[in-house]
Order: sequence, then C-alpha cells, then structure tokens
Amino acid sequence: MRILHTADWHFGRTLEGRSRLEEQAAFVDELVAIVREEEIDLVLIAGDVYDSVNPPAAAEQLYYDALSRLSEGGKRAVAVIAGNHDHPDRVAAASPLARASGIRLAGLPSAEAMEIAVPRTGEMAVIAALPYPSESRLRELLSETADEAELRSAYSERVTRLMRRLAESFRHDTVNIAMSHLYVLGGLESDSERPIQVGGAYTVDPAAFDCGAQYAALGHLHRPQRVAGKEWLRYSGSPLAYSFSEAGQAKSVTVLDLAPGQAARPREIYLSSGRPLAVWKAKGGLAEVHRWLDEGRDARAWIDLELWVTDAIAPDQIHALRKRHDGLLHIRPVYPEKDGADDPAGLRERLPVDELFRRFYTRQTGGAEPDEATVRLFMELLEEQEREEADMDEERGEAAVAEGGRRS
Repeated sequence: MRILHTADWHFGRTLEGRSRLEEQAAFVDELVAIVREEEIDLVLIAGDVYDSVNPPAAAEQLYYDALSRLSEGGKRAVAVIAGNHDHPDRVAAASPLARASGIRLAGLPSAEAMEIAVPRTGEMAVIAALPYPSESRLRELLSETADEAELRSAYSERVTRLMRRLAESFRHDTVNIAMSHLYVLGGLESDSERPIQVGGAYTVDPAAFDCGAQYAALGHLHRPQRVAGKEWLRYSGSPLAYSFSEAGQAKSVTVLDLAPGQAARPREIYLSSGRPLAVWKAKGGLAEVHRWLDEGRDARAWIDLELWVTDAIAPDQIHALRKRHDGLLHIRPVYPEKDGADDPAGLRERLPVDELFRRFYTRQTGGAEPDEATVRLFMELLEEQEREEADMDEERGEAAVAEGGRRS
C-alpha cells in the first residue's frame, strides 16, 4: 500500500494577526492533488489539525472538508489523531459518520490499535495510534493494569509500555505502523511549537518505537526530519511555516510504499502552497529595502525586517514600505551602538527624563511619537515609584535606628 504522512496543520492559526486560512485552504487543494496523483491508499494525520482547543468555525469547516476530499467517499483510508493543540473530543466528534467513509479519528489514547483494510491491495494496516499522551491521560489509561510504582515511573517509560501494548496487535501479514504526537529525543524544534516537555520530563526515547513498527509517523515538530538517524522514524513537519524561526525551511509531506515485512523507504514531496517566511537584515538602511522591493525580492513572503538607521523612522516612511509590500509584518529599527566616545559631553545624562522617554518610545515603536497623555502617565508612574522607594528607605532607616537602640 502507498501511505502519505502529514501533521501539524494548525488550522485557525494566525501570524501576527494575519489570517493564514487562505494559505491553509490552498494546502488542502495541493494535498488532495498529491494523494490523487500518487494514488495514495492511506493518509496519516499525526495531530494538531487545529491550533487551539476552540478553533474558529472556518477552521473546523476546512478540516471536515479536507477529510471528505481526501477519503473521496471511502476510496481512500484516512487516520487522524489529536495533538497537544487539539481538544480530543473535537477532533473525534464526527467519528460515527466518518467511519462509514473509511476515516478513523482518535482523540484520546486507547489500549487498542486501529485496523484499516486497503481495498486496492487487499492488505491490512495495523496502526499503533497514540494521540497526544499527557501525563493525566497516560495515568488514566495505565491505572487498570499498572501498580503505583509503574505509574510513578518516567514519562518515556510509560509511553514505551503503551506502545508495546498497542504493538501486540501487529502481525506478520499486516503493514505495521506507529503514529503519535509527542517530542522524541533528538528532534529539532522551532519557536512555533507549544512546548510539551518541561526539563526533559516529557521527552520520549526513540527506543519507545522499537516495537515492531515498519514506520513511525510523528507529529509536533514543524521541521521535516528523521529522528536518531532512523529513516523509518519521522516527523513530516507542518505544511506552512508558522514562525520566523522556520524561515527558509522547505515544507513537505512524506510518502512511502509498504508491504508486510518490508523496510520503509520514505521520500518527501515538497509543498508550494504556503507563503514563505523571510528575515531581512537591511544594514544599508531604507535605500537597501527599497532596492530589494524594486527587485521583487520575496514577493510572496511574510517578512520580518530589521532596518539599520541612524535616526528615527517617520510614520510616513513605515506606511510607504507597507504599501509597497503587504507581507511586511515587522519593521524593527536597529540603531548603531554608541559608546562614551560618541557622546563626549554626556548629552544623554543631561537630558530631561521625559525627553529620554520620548526617544525610547520612538525607537521601540519604529518611529511613532508618544502623545502627551502617555508621557504624563509615564512621569506619574515614575514619581510613584520614587515615592515608594523613598518610603522604603525611610522605614529601613527607622528600623536600623530602633535596632541600634535595642543593642545599646
């Protein structure tokens, strides 16, 4: 059978307030085209179909539309598990209807593996499917068979035991697959994943998947990658770049052919539907940025711009840049470092506090000027802080005098 592995769709996610729904819909179109062209038999979606437990209605509609188009009325099998961003009940809510179309939805960890028949080849896929296994969900699932000492054992050990239990359903005449949404030791992270491990406590050893699976389809990390040097242990990555730490990453889905007992040889199919993310460092100032815009550089991208300037940027200059490129999300001025030699007369020390605040505000906002109400509020807060510090100094002084009196 031919299998496609994808994950981390994050439907409903925005980028600095900009909707990504149009890009996500374009990804669904591209994915449907890929499964048809590649004649995929089974689609694996390894969690985080939504970006939050309460996604917008448009994101839910896109998710259900994607499942319907991928399955094509039962022509193609689809298996979905919940990730740490998903509400498990929401992901699996349509299970009674979906199952009739060959779609299997798993919101919570279960002790039973999925079994999916593939009509085209007559083969059976057995999937050790483990939706995001939080500490509480693992404890609840294992409490019936584990003693207290086992329940207190390390998170990775509990995941390993559960994967072993699920893998008991593997047979020599079936295609045996593991699928989960978690952080496996050795995976490379980016800023857009919500952490699911604290101090390593939620880190899973790759050995947890040495349970007889021919392929392990992982979700959570957004960079497509194999783990621990194992070709069969992979994150498919997210279809779109969701933070500027992912700038320059090529996004993809993973495709592989598997027969019972056969070794996995995954290959990536690269995606083109999402707008790329780019980081610009314009050390040549505004003139350099306008030259890049004239050249059409990163015309489709969302851009994080660091702009080297010597003076504050005027609001009309910022407006002109954004008008030329709608993808300019951040415009952050970078000012030259100044040492004492650049300010021989100690000008900064002689400036009034309100003027220092105005200059700081202008730099932090990329050129905006604070109104008088904002300046007054800052000065009032500063005076209040100074009064509190003076009162504390007075109290400490009185306490010291009293202590000295007692000692004498």
